[in-house]
Amino acid sequence: MRLIDGGSGNPRAPLRHLDLTLLAASLGISAIGLLMIYSSTRQKQLSAGLDPGFYLKRQALFLVVGIVVMVAVMLFDYQALRELAPALFVGAVVTLLLVLSPLGSESRGIQAWFQIGPYQLQPSELTKVVLIVGVAAFCSAHRGELEAGPLTALLGFVAVPVGLVYGQPDLGTAMVLAAIVVGILVVGGAKGRHLAVLGSLGLVAVVAVLQLGVLQQYQVDRLTAFLDPKSDTQSTAYNLRQSQVAIAAGGFSGRGLFEGTQTNLSFVPEQHTDFIFTAVGEELGFLGAGTLLALFGLVIWRVWRTAMLARDQFGSLLCVGVLAMVVFQVFENVGMTMGITPVAGIPLPLMSYGGSSTLATMIALGIVLNVHMRRLR
Repeated sequence: MRLIDGGSGNPRAPLRHLDLTLLAASLGISAIGLLMIYSSTRQKQLSAGLDPGFYLKRQALFLVVGIVVMVAVMLFDYQALRELAPALFVGAVVTLLLVLSPLGSESRGIQAWFQIGPYQLQPSELTKVVLIVGVAAFCSAHRGELEAGPLTALLGFVAVPVGLVYGQPDLGTAMVLAAIVVGILVVGGAKGRHLAVLGSLGLVAVVAVLQLGVLQQYQVDRLTAFLDPKSDTQSTAYNLRQSQVAIAAGGFSGRGLFEGTQTNLSFVPEQHTDFIFTAVGEELGFLGAGTLLALFGLVIWRVWRTAMLARDQFGSLLCVGVLAMVVFQVFENVGMTMGITPVAGIPLPLMSYGGSSTLATMIALGIVLNVHMRRLR
């Protein structure tokens, strides 16, 4: 691997082309995330006689580790990832198999974690990055011309990790993996008719999942609650209803930091994880939520810009995969808090509490920064 060359005498030295805008926007989102995690957990911790900064400290640790790994990812030429793609793919599949074995840890009906001391590692989050690398390498190897044969082979490989994640069962992460694959295929050379067939098959698969008893009833209820949120506000749609109340209560400027009633009284379940956006909406209002979404928009723009500037198709497709991952997660997560998308249990990147999600997002952004730094070589 060629390590980074930061020599000032070389006008094309990678460090001279670090995308500071993308880096600053990502760290800004992370800072808001730390603040909102603390706000949404402090009162509940205090009421239980526990450390009010417990979740804040853990998330800060996750963030520091994520930044260190992001820097490490930036240290070598991203072309090395093309050669590592097969090994990374096999490693991801093996870890997903192991997490479904007795070595895995179960929580709330989902077996998706390895318990490592006081911490949990969720392999499916890291699989997102592995899939980006693998699909980008495959598509770039076919030089933008994916005929039916290679496309079928690719989908066969992709079906393995997606199926294992779905089997946990974690439909939300499986949806993110599917979005990544579709995003790269659209740019990577798949023909329109093939994409249409894939779309039709995907629609049939969704209907089959909902109708054939593949999911538990509570999971079906969560996914369909947004279609009729008033049907059962005390059970399946409770999260959604409380989420909407919290966001609406914030108004234009918010109730003030640490002053949110819904947040302080823990009316919104899982607020520091999947529903973190509701804390932003209630306490910081439209202004705060708008600022956060503007930062996400800035990240999305810089990732797209890097995809356009990349020196080769592999680098461009890596960025497209990261773009698809971030856009889908932001749209789905924010949408579910407002009742316009299904409640699928997808974290908000760099905002939701969780080490695996933070680590995966930081690695993905590190890859984009890597591509940007070496776009002139």
